[in-house]
Amino acid sequence: MKFRKFLQILFKKTFQFLFKLFYGTIKLNNNLENLKNEKKTKIDDIKSDILNSKEYFSYKILNGRVYTDYNENVAIISENNLISEISYQQVKGNLVDASQNIVLKNGTPRIKKKFKGRVLCVLQGASGNNYSHWILEILPKIKMYTENYSLDDLDYIYLPRVDIFQKETLSVLGIYEDKFISSEKFRHIEAEELIVVDHPYYYKGTILEQNKNQPTWVIKWLRETYLNCEKKFDSKKNFFIDRSDSKYNHNQIQNITEVSNYLKKNNFISYKLESLSFFEKIYLFKNADIIIGIHGAGFVNTVFSKPNTKIIEIRPFLYSNTVYERISNINNLNYHLIQTETLEESKRTNGDINLPLEELDNILNK
Repeated sequence: MKFRKFLQILFKKTFQFLFKLFYGTIKLNNNLENLKNEKKTKIDDIKSDILNSKEYFSYKILNGRVYTDYNENVAIISENNLISEISYQQVKGNLVDASQNIVLKNGTPRIKKKFKGRVLCVLQGASGNNYSHWILEILPKIKMYTENYSLDDLDYIYLPRVDIFQKETLSVLGIYEDKFISSEKFRHIEAEELIVVDHPYYYKGTILEQNKNQPTWVIKWLRETYLNCEKKFDSKKNFFIDRSDSKYNHNQIQNITEVSNYLKKNNFISYKLESLSFFEKIYLFKNADIIIGIHGAGFVNTVFSKPNTKIIEIRPFLYSNTVYERISNINNLNYHLIQTETLEESKRTNGDINLPLEELDNILNK
């Protein structure tokens, strides 16, 4: 077994060495002025309302490269220099310095695919595959791009794995599959003209902590862009977000039978949001009066809720993501949080939340 492990490591190191010979060693560059193929332009008309937030910029790199491990690292490369300002790296949810980007150690061990024309890169590791991250972080990068460039001049967009909701949201912006480059298929690309923009609100610390920095402009732009794209269907105004079909084990209700009976008794219907199109979700949340649910990506649709909609978010004490509270504050929603006791590991076999119905009942009857 040890010998087999040794052979695996040897093969990996040899593979990385050969690609370094072919594509070169990557060096860290903290000074953009030293790069002749790179142009940094301020985005003048978009500003964050978060205290101590940074100004936004777009970056144009001639013959720029992008390498991603499709997990925690996105390396933006010019002339074999890793551009620290716009490369992305996180370790177990912690946003870390560019000096920890994997390419500095391993190089770019994937065959490079060249693309002619202009390519907009909106990657940020595996998080871009998540519905909430896509809505709040990836789509706004396209808005930032349009402040300095035209979508008509865009030849390709470099994306995470493309699912139906990505296609639906991009279609509204006039971006279709013939312009998609999937980072799931191509981990290493070179573009004749590569465009990258700053992240809307990631600065330092952990990804969960950064959610409190959600800027107002993102929510307003999403509403202006998508609110009238709703698709009407026979929906109810009071509903529960059922995430029992989630592939993740966390944020699941143990006493779900008891909760379901209570909700039916109070004329609530349950929706599994993955069964709805993006446009149906807009309609559902836009017309809701009361929304109850366990913390999860589906709550991002409260971006489209009308003022004073009652929002009841349920999450365990140890989970500190406050992004949906922030959205509620921006949209003037009637937000309530139920934080449940942290259960011992041995008691989480069928979920990590035991929802106290008395607390839910008190909020509903306020």
